[in-house]
Amino acid sequence: MFSKVLIANRGEIALRVIATCKRLGITTVAVYSEADERALHVAEADEAIAIGGYTPRESYLVIEKILEAARQSGADAIHPGYGFLSENAAFAQAVQDAGMAFIGPSPEAITMLGDKTAARELAIRANVPISPGSDGAVQDFETARELIERIGYPVIIKAAAGGGGKGMRIVESADEMERAFRMAQNEALTSFNDDRVFIERYIVRPRHIEIQILADHHGKVLYFPERECSIQRRHQKVIEESPSVAVTPEIRKAMGEAAARLVDAASYTNAGTLEFLLDASGQFYFMEVNTRLQVEHPVTEMVTGIDFVEQQLRIASGERLAMSQEEVAIPKGHAIECRICAEDVFNDFLPDTGTVKFLRTPSGDGIRNDSACYEGYEVTVHYDPMVAKLIVSAPDRTTCIDQTINALNDYHLAGFRTTIPFCRLVLDSQPFRSGDYSTFFVKEHWPIAIPALERDMLDILAAAGFALETERRTTLQS
Repeated sequence: MFSKVLIANRGEIALRVIATCKRLGITTVAVYSEADERALHVAEADEAIAIGGYTPRESYLVIEKILEAARQSGADAIHPGYGFLSENAAFAQAVQDAGMAFIGPSPEAITMLGDKTAARELAIRANVPISPGSDGAVQDFETARELIERIGYPVIIKAAAGGGGKGMRIVESADEMERAFRMAQNEALTSFNDDRVFIERYIVRPRHIEIQILADHHGKVLYFPERECSIQRRHQKVIEESPSVAVTPEIRKAMGEAAARLVDAASYTNAGTLEFLLDASGQFYFMEVNTRLQVEHPVTEMVTGIDFVEQQLRIASGERLAMSQEEVAIPKGHAIECRICAEDVFNDFLPDTGTVKFLRTPSGDGIRNDSACYEGYEVTVHYDPMVAKLIVSAPDRTTCIDQTINALNDYHLAGFRTTIPFCRLVLDSQPFRSGDYSTFFVKEHWPIAIPALERDMLDILAAAGFALETERRTTLQS
């Protein structure tokens, strides 16, 4: 096992990695930008090294700064977290070349599976179902037009590199095609410095299902119970749950085995996630591979009892996976994750900024808070608007929904607008409770009917809570 791990990330994922390392007796090293000088991950790590700059491009995305911090600290491994450099093959290679372990897949596997067109080609060879589309990247509009005439509308255009909903456009008619194609290319170039896109038939009202895998260096691959990630805005997830009400034991097994075949074909190691679309008939189609730990990994941890960061560390250090497929194939109970993002959910989910004025999080059996927030924490335009995750587990889905709503009611955060009202209203909606929902939930059902006065009350109550707490503290100090 490693003696010292540098976490090349920030926020709640850095704290998440630090927590597991501490439990295993591993010394941790944090890196931080000027914006994060007072961040919790800096305080919680055993060591912290400033890498300068304020924006990600000046700090967390600069490979040489990360490597220099690792050399300076004497770290023998680097955990990339998610986002930033986590799916960057050049970074993984540079870590290895520097004589340190990269806690993730090999550079070759990242290249093969992190690129959507290459992953699609490998999926075909591994007999993993895919939707009709381009064989590789489509460079010009004329080629795109001819392809779409063959496969028919609607189609989805996706950036070949990267993820997170960037460089993605759904096209339902010929009139929209050229504009959407150019926009997808431009956004892909801006986000990933790579304007390649590919095209595939769009599955109408699909469910977004993903399979977590672990693979060691000794040929063992395990798949875990699925996560349902269909509650999204702008192709980005907000609520995840496991298991999915739409996945039967037969679909779970078929999807898991397909995921295992694909990662085995890529000689993939460490943690990863394969994303699928599931249609109303129960047919699933491969979408992409995330060659890293997912934001929503706690959902699977709650229904399996597996610490995925620990498994990442053990795999990267050369250990064998100790559990069997039979032990981890069936979910135990139910879990739901709500992403707490600084966004105005009643104004097209526009990002919000501000400083945390008051914070009180829920607690109790089955409640987990993954967060880097504290009173005084500042949310800026430079980093992702997700500030925390609330994860709740219970013996069954109905109980889990009710307990998650109760936890959201007890979640008090003042200083900026958040996705808490969205999560609460979605979970208590008829489509979600019945399990009859898809990736079109926001388009079809949001905003859920809620009086304008009640919306205003959400802000009033948050402000009142902050005022009362300020008065209480002033009284105690006087």
